[in-house]
Amino acid sequence: MAVVLDNVAGRAGVGGVTMAAAYHHGRDIFPHNPARKVHFLEGGSVFFRPDLNRYRGRLLQPQVSTVARESDVLADLCRESSARSLRTRAWTVYLHNYTLGATNPECACRNVFGDAHLTDLCPTNPEVRAYVNALTADIASKGVTTVVAESLHFHGLEHGFHHERYMIELGVLGRYLLGLCFCDHCMAEAKRRGVDAESLRTEARRELERRFSTQPRPEEPELVRERVGAFAGGELSAYNEARSQTVVSLVAEAEHSAAVEGAGLAFIDLSGAIKGYATGRPQGSPAPEIAWQFGIDVAGLADACGQVEAIGYAADPERLRLDLSSYRSMIGAERRLSVILRPMAPDCDSAANLAAKLAVARDLGVTEAGFYHYGFMRLESLDLIRSALSAGV
Repeated sequence: MAVVLDNVAGRAGVGGVTMAAAYHHGRDIFPHNPARKVHFLEGGSVFFRPDLNRYRGRLLQPQVSTVARESDVLADLCRESSARSLRTRAWTVYLHNYTLGATNPECACRNVFGDAHLTDLCPTNPEVRAYVNALTADIASKGVTTVVAESLHFHGLEHGFHHERYMIELGVLGRYLLGLCFCDHCMAEAKRRGVDAESLRTEARRELERRFSTQPRPEEPELVRERVGAFAGGELSAYNEARSQTVVSLVAEAEHSAAVEGAGLAFIDLSGAIKGYATGRPQGSPAPEIAWQFGIDVAGLADACGQVEAIGYAADPERLRLDLSSYRSMIGAERRLSVILRPMAPDCDSAANLAAKLAVARDLGVTEAGFYHYGFMRLESLDLIRSALSAGV
C-alpha cells in the first residue's frame, strides 16, 4: 500500500486515491503487479469489512472478498492516505451484481417475458433499496470523503456478461425494450404513477415477438427519446419517467445515508463509457443525452446528491468538451461536475493530449478529475499525469 500511495502522490502528483469498495466480476491484466499479471476479480464482493449489524434482517447481505477477510483494506487505506494528506474515495458498484442476483433472483430485474436478468438488481425493489442504503452508510463510516456510486440505476440489455450472445438482430428499439424491467415492483410503481403498465407490457411483448420472428426494418443507430416515448400510445414515456423518479429517489436516500456518516456521494453516469469504452472515439450525440435509457435524469440526480461524475473516455479533447458542456448545461453552474479520464490507450498518447482535456475540464468548472486506473496502466502513465497537471499550473 505504501508503494501505491507514494506513486500516486509523489510520481503522479495527484491529491487523492479512489479504491474499489464494492465491484463486479472481471478478468484484468495488471502490468506492474508484483504478485500476478492476470487476475479474476471476486465479482459482487465488497473489499472492506462490513458492519453486519447494518444488514440485520435484510435479504441481501454483503459478500466479503478474500482480501477483506485477511485485512480491512479500506480502513487501512483511509488511515495511510490521511497520514499523507491524501483524500480517499470509495468506488462502489451497487446494482450490477451477478453474485447477489443469482442467489436472490427475486431481487433481479425481469424483462417483459418474466425472465430474470441476474446481473442487475432492480432499484425499485425495497430489499435492494434497503441494501443500497446500508452499504452506503457502511462504506461512508470508514472515513472516506466520498462514496462514488456506479450502477445506481437501471441497465440495458447488454452489459458485458460472460460470453453474451446475440445471434439475431433485434434493432436498437428491440434491444431497449428487452432490457426494460417489468418486475412486480416496477409495475406497481408505474401504476401508482398513473401509467397503464399492463398495456405497455403487452405491446412491448408483441413488438419483441415480431422482431424474434422477422428481421426488423433498418433503424437509426441511436434511439430518439421522443419516438421511443410514443410507443404504446405514449405509455412508454410515462413508464420511463417513473423509472427516472425511482432512481432519483434512491440516489437521494443514498446521499442522506452517506451524509449521516460524514461523507458525500457522487453519482457516476456511465453514458460516456457506453459510447467510448472500446475505442475512445465516441460518436453521435453528447454522452448524457443517452442517459435516460437507464433511468438517469442527469439534472434530477445532480439535485439529489450534488455531484455528477462523467466518464470522459474520448481521445479528442473537443469531443470531451461536447460531452462536458452537455452535462454542465443539464446540471447548471451550481452543481459539482467531476470527470474520469484514461491517461493511456485508446484515449491518450501524450501529456499534451491529457493536458488539453484537463484544460477543457477547467473551462467547464469541473471540480475533480480522476485517472482510471492505477492497476491497469503502465507506471509511465503516472509521469504523463504529472506532466499534464504541471502544464495547467
